[in-house]
Order: sequence, then C-alpha cells, then structure tokens
Amino acid sequence: MRVVFKTSYDRDIDLHEHGRSRAKIAVLLAVMAALPFLVGDYYLAEAANTLIWALAGMGLMVAVGHTGQVSLGHAAFLAVGAYADTALMNLGLPFLLSFPLAGLIAGLFGALLAVPAVRMSGIYLAIATLAMFVIVEELVILLEPITGGVGGLMAPSIGIFGISFDRYAALPNFYWLCLAVTALVTWGYANLMRSPTGRSFLAVRDSEISARALGINVTRTRSLAFGLSSGVTGLAGALMGHYIGFFNYELFSIFISINLLLVVTIGGLGFIQGAFLGAILITAMPQFIAILRDNVNAATGIDLWGIPGLDTLVFSLILIGFIIYEPAGLYGRWLKMRFWLEVFPLARRDMFRRQKTYLKTERMR
Repeated sequence: MRVVFKTSYDRDIDLHEHGRSRAKIAVLLAVMAALPFLVGDYYLAEAANTLIWALAGMGLMVAVGHTGQVSLGHAAFLAVGAYADTALMNLGLPFLLSFPLAGLIAGLFGALLAVPAVRMSGIYLAIATLAMFVIVEELVILLEPITGGVGGLMAPSIGIFGISFDRYAALPNFYWLCLAVTALVTWGYANLMRSPTGRSFLAVRDSEISARALGINVTRTRSLAFGLSSGVTGLAGALMGHYIGFFNYELFSIFISINLLLVVTIGGLGFIQGAFLGAILITAMPQFIAILRDNVNAATGIDLWGIPGLDTLVFSLILIGFIIYEPAGLYGRWLKMRFWLEVFPLARRDMFRRQKTYLKTERMR
C-alpha cells in the first residue's frame, strides 16, 4: 500500500494523489496519441467511436452518477448537438465556433427543460426525460428547413486553419480531434468534482435532506447538473454527427439512451473512469458477438445471424449480471481487486460484503 507523505494543505486538493498518477496519465495520453501509427483505419475508427461514447457517458454521468437523476432521454441531447452543429456550419460558421455553440445550445435546452423536471424523482423523472426525448424527436421532424426533417442532414467536412479533419478523408486527424476534446472535457470534469459545485452535486445525490440543511438549493443544483450533462452530451452528439456523416432523427433512438445508461452503469456509477470502461465495453461487444457468431457457425454449422435481437439480449444479460453481482461496475470491481492486492494476505472473504446503511436524516422516508 502506497503511503503519501503530505507536506502542505495543497496536496489535499491536488487533482493527482502523487507523481506516479500524473505519469500514468501522461503515458496513457502518449499511447492514445500514437494510435494512428500503430493500428489500421478500421480499429482507428472504432477508437474514435469509443472516445465519442466515453464523452457522451461523461455527460450522462454528471446527471446519473453524481446527482442521482435518472434519465431515459439523453439521446435527445445527442440529437440537439448534432443538428445544431451541422446547421451552424451550413450557415457558414467555422467548426471552432459551431462546435462549442452546439454544446451551449444543448446545455441551455437541457437546463430549460430541467427546471420543471428535476422537481420529480425516481420513475417520475425517468418518464419526464422520456417524454422530453419524444418532444425533441417531433421537433426535428417539424423544423424541416433546419433539420432536414425525415430526410436528414449531411454533416459538413471539418476544417481548422486549413487542415482537414474529415472522418473519411483524414481519419487520423479526426481521431486526434476526438481525443483532444475528450481529454479537455475529462480534465474539466475532474476539476469540477473537487470544487464546491461538484461537492454540492454529491451532497444532493447522497442525501437531499442533509443538502438542504447545509443550505444547498437542491432544485438549482439539479438544474445546473442537468444543464452541464446536456451540454457535454451535445458535444458528443456533434462529433457523432461528423463520425456518421449522414444522419436523421432515427439515428438518435431510445436504444441510444439505453446504451448510454449501460455505459455509466456497467462502467461504474460515480466514477469518471467508469464512463471510459463502459464505452469500451459498449463499442467492443458488437464486434465480439460478430466474431463469436462466425466461430460458432464455422464450428457447429449453427447460423446465429438469423436470431433477431441477439445483441440486445446479450447486453440485457450483462446489465442484469452487473446489477446483481457488481453494482459498482467495472471500475468498482477494479478498485476492490486493487485493494485486495494491497492488503494481502490480510484480506478477508467478506471484506466487500454489501451492508444496508443509511443516514439518520433518511429514516423518515
């Protein structure tokens, strides 16, 4: 077990616990930046897709993982970000302006809708976000001059200072763009969670009654969190629109919202790292199922391609398994394994047994 000797109070609020943590992040970024020189275009495109899903997962994590707001309609903000970015670029704005404006529009739209919605909780909030998704879907069809209606839109090519970042013509540049955006959002997210605002998010999530007793405006805090969540998800939607190239409202279906919930739930609720682990799983699982189908077909002659809904069934079984056996997700399992190795051979079998605990302020519920 590593013991950090602190010589100043600044170490308590440092983003990294020790120098080794900074070195690990630097090495990871270096490897990710060098990925275009190490793999082919297919795997590079999959890596870019994983980064986009991780960005969207971080957006949903703000609402679900850190403020406890259940959302079944976050695909709506992916759609708002994609359509806003494409519409602004079609009006002549450069990507460096249209991209942050798309995130801002999605954030303001989410904060506006959150004012009445966040007064609900539990299943009622989930139903409200689902209704919000349906409203956005109808708005996309009604605003045909801007959104293209049912026909959809073609995302313009990205050009920054004369350099092409097109997903097909310059895939390595597009990958580096996704990596830079994801790294900046991750850095900002990590700093937000150690600020007073981020701590108020956690207070509202853990105990609303205690948060009110501390003087925290729960409604305003939830609205702010939902707005930030919508804005980050809108940025992911803008990148997703450029990644797909051509899209319409059918791309941002309810299944995308469910997959986003899978990302944060399986990856690890309440952990930024969980968004990345969940994104890796959600993008790698279809490839794994395709390889498994081919191997089973070659070995036994059984054609699994004819079974409808197999991907959804596998995802559902994985989600149920994590909810039952590992609610903390992949990153929670990694933390348990690391702690077990640190305290070995003093580890006990029931060291991580789940206990039913609650605060005194929650007993009246």
